[in-house]
Parts: sequence; structure tokens; C-alpha cells
Amino acid sequence: MVLAFMSEPQDGDTKEGANGADPGESRDDGAVDAGAESARTRSDAPPASKEPDPLQAAKGEAQKYRDQLLRTAADFDNFRKRSRRDQEDAARKSKETTVKELLPVFDNLERALQSSEKAPDVKAVVEGLKLVMRQFTQSLEKMGIKRVNTVGHPFDPMLHEAIQHVESAEHPAGVVAIEVQAGYQLAESLVRAALVAVSKGPPEGAAASPDDDPTDPPS
Repeated sequence: MVLAFMSEPQDGDTKEGANGADPGESRDDGAVDAGAESARTRSDAPPASKEPDPLQAAKGEAQKYRDQLLRTAADFDNFRKRSRRDQEDAARKSKETTVKELLPVFDNLERALQSSEKAPDVKAVVEGLKLVMRQFTQSLEKMGIKRVNTVGHPFDPMLHEAIQHVESAEHPAGVVAIEVQAGYQLAESLVRAALVAVSKGPPEGAAASPDDDPTDPPS
């Protein structure tokens, strides 16, 4: 009886599984595998997206607009300098063209003055000055400058500047009778107004009817 009791396994003893493994050990291995799989799943998952900071976004926009403003200001400054340089070049070239047109006139005027000192006849000097004057007028016409019409033309305040009114039997009232200083136009622009004296009509009594007899007594 005693030997039989000791040879039989007791209910409290640990029993091996079907594969000879300890059931407790099998449960521990399963828990480790499940934990490792969960950790691997968490590591493979993408990180949670972080919302941008509104302050940083605003600073970035401000910096971008500032850079654009600085570039625009630099471009405008370069354009302003280039425009001013172009205007100065155009003005200089215009002056050079004018001087080149007038230099021959001054050359001939200088020759006329030199000749007048030795000329025995004043008439020859006058003819030489007339030639210089004609050349000067032609030079002005080449540059598009023309003389303002004055004597015999109606007074035009856009072209003439009246300095006095005179009686004139030759010109009716409101017509330029005397040119004091010539005026000039460049195309449609007035360079200098002409100084003129405007007629205010014939003197009193000059326009009396020829049928009137001054010897007739008044009625």
C-alpha cells in the first residue's frame, strides 16, 4: 500500500503538456511575444502630425513680404536713376545739336566783323550781315524754330505781348503795327513771345469823309 501511493503522481504535482513543455513557461513566452509585437507596431506607426505655430507662420509671411518690398524698392530706385540719366543724356545731345547748327552762323558773323574793319564801303558790310542773318534763320528752321508773325497780323495774346498802343493810318485797330522784339516758336510751343505795339486805329480826323468841306459853317 505504501509503495503504490508513492509511485502514483499527485494532483498537486506539475504536469507537462502534450509537447513536454511547462504550461506556465508557454504562457510567459506568449506574453513576451505579444509585448514585442505591440512595441514593433507602435514604432512602425507614423508620428502624430504637429499643428504649425500661427506666430511662426505669421513671421514667415512677414519676412517674405519684406523681402519683396525691398526688391521692389531697389528696382524702383534703379529705374529712377536710369530715367534721370537718360533725361540728362537727351538734354545734352539736344544742346550739342543746337550748338552744331549755330556754330557756322557765329563763324560767319566773326568773319563779317573782321571784314568790316577793312571794308571801305559800308554797303558791303551790310550785305555780309544780311547773309549771316539769312543763315541764322535757316539754321533755326532746321531745328524746327520759326519766327512769330507780327506786323500786319491781328494781335494774338498767345503769341504777342503788347507793350503799347499806337495810332496808325496803315493798320486798323487790333492789328500789330510795330515789332519791338521778335518772337519764336518751336513746333506748336512758344519759345518767346513777340514784343509788339498794337494799332488803335487812325488818328482822329484822319478818316473824315472827302465830301465834308471844312470851310462850310456848322449848321
